Amino acid sequence: MKKTYVLDACAIIAALSNEHGADKVESVYDEAVLGKAEIIVNIVNLLEVYYDDYRAHGKESADAILGKIISHPTKVVSEINRELFVEAGRLKASYKISLADSFALAQAKVTQGILLTSDHHEFGAVERNEDIQFLWIR
Repeated sequence: MKKTYVLDACAIIAALSNEHGADKVESVYDEAVLGKAEIIVNIVNLLEVYYDDYRAHGKESADAILGKIISHPTKVVSEINRELFVEAGRLKASYKISLADSFALAQAKVTQGILLTSDHHEFGAVERNEDIQFLWIR
């Protein structure tokens, strides 16, 4: 059975910027290229990456980043169905996390995926209390 990995914004940014932890993200991409894994990102988390780069470098750069992410073996989940909606709402209400983080967590939970992240501070309590798998990139 293929593993499913869910990327949050910090994992994508680490890979794009060659930050510490990029090697772990790249190894997941290597698994996907070999057909051993599926990589997904929720549209809300992709928006985080887009607006962060847009703010820092402008539209052309943000559009280029978006194109690069989409060209990788990454499935962008743009439908927010009821299950995802309710789970994201529950997680947001239960923990001190951003709205975008609640979507990354909910996406991992409903797909039984492994969330790639470096956000120990935000997700520490979630890891202790929820049935969500994490792959810490740093």
